[in-house]
Amino acid sequence: MHISLIHPTGNPNSREAAIALCEAHLLYEIITTIAFDPNSSMFRYLNLLPKNISKHITDELGRRTWVTPNRVPIRTHSWREIIRILLIKTGLSECLRLRQQQLVDWIYASIDSHVAKHHLQGLSAVYAYEDGAAATFRVAKQQGILCLYDLPIPFYRINRDIQMEEAKNLPELASALQALDEPRWKIERKEQEIQLADHIFVASSFTKKSLLEVGVQKEKISVIPYGAPIEYFQPQTKTDKIFRALFVGRITPGKGVQYLLKAWQELQLYESELLLVGINQFPKNWLSQYQDVFRHIPSIPHALLNQYYSAASVFVFPSLLEGFGLVLLEAMACGIPVITTSNTAGPDILTDGVEGFIIPIRDVEALKEKLEWCYSHPQELAEMGRAARRKAEKLTWSLYRQQLASKVKEILEQKHQMSFALPSDKSMSYKSLVYYSNPI
Repeated sequence: MHISLIHPTGNPNSREAAIALCEAHLLYEIITTIAFDPNSSMFRYLNLLPKNISKHITDELGRRTWVTPNRVPIRTHSWREIIRILLIKTGLSECLRLRQQQLVDWIYASIDSHVAKHHLQGLSAVYAYEDGAAATFRVAKQQGILCLYDLPIPFYRINRDIQMEEAKNLPELASALQALDEPRWKIERKEQEIQLADHIFVASSFTKKSLLEVGVQKEKISVIPYGAPIEYFQPQTKTDKIFRALFVGRITPGKGVQYLLKAWQELQLYESELLLVGINQFPKNWLSQYQDVFRHIPSIPHALLNQYYSAASVFVFPSLLEGFGLVLLEAMACGIPVITTSNTAGPDILTDGVEGFIIPIRDVEALKEKLEWCYSHPQELAEMGRAARRKAEKLTWSLYRQQLASKVKEILEQKHQMSFALPSDKSMSYKSLVYYSNPI
């Protein structure tokens, strides 16, 4: 059984999926754009460069780390991604009026097309991700190759609907709501991908719900929550007595930050602080009306996040919709209770009132109530943090890999059994779909 995993850029969950398939002796190769091995000789040569240049390059490459057991082959197709990075880092993308998302879409569509033409020989299955699977699945179907689809965020229709509601409620934020500006070709690709997928893996019940609402059969969906980085993030002693609410992530309307700011402004808690860590993506100057309400740190290395989590009393993540929210598990691994919404992985990874609280989206009063409770019950809050760490210790990446590998094996076995019972004409169940490219 040979499976190829395709992800154009790489992220923690795709790397863990690759390790899961590798540990199950199913992974044939990884196909991506740039793959960095910190144990390679290239890493040693980087240390010969001036320190500031070496650090900048290493930080960029570190996000592209691919290391799997058994030295599974990694096929890289890097030149387009190098061009994309250079365009963004030099500012040429702005001069050429190319948005960052346009360039990302170009990368995804290009590698998808390349895999469809050159990387499907001799495979049992392909494991691909949203926006990078339409062409691959179309050709794989013609060759009788199983199509496994990983959808890390809710299906675009619910995303679009929620953001349309937000733009109606707060028109001044519409320019920062990305789902309102998706091109038609990209939407059609997303629709094709779920139609062509034989099985869809999601990380939360909320993402599963977004698929059920558009008619995907529940038997076609598996919910496997991501893992907590319990080795990387550890509880540390809080060094001050300030009640601190912390948010980590892109500071956007889609994350519900506007409701957190309003709630905090109305609470006026004594000896307290609201800390936002992440890049501000609100419309220009919009946050200035709250400049006396919060402290902002635009960006910090991921390796330093532990100390920020540990300096918090409670982690607040009021997202309007989220495929998962790995920051929830990072905070829990640090022993910090969380307040989040039902439109995240919150209902899958914590019990309301035990490791934190789950509230509805856009509910300023609920945010105020839970924050005030946390402020007024320090001993109970500390126990809630200990419970959060205990839960994180159960939700490991090892468990994620075991569940994913087990389900993939089950699907492959079902396909193997069906191959003896069905006619050999592979075209009987296949319906041609148009593939849309994305010229820049």
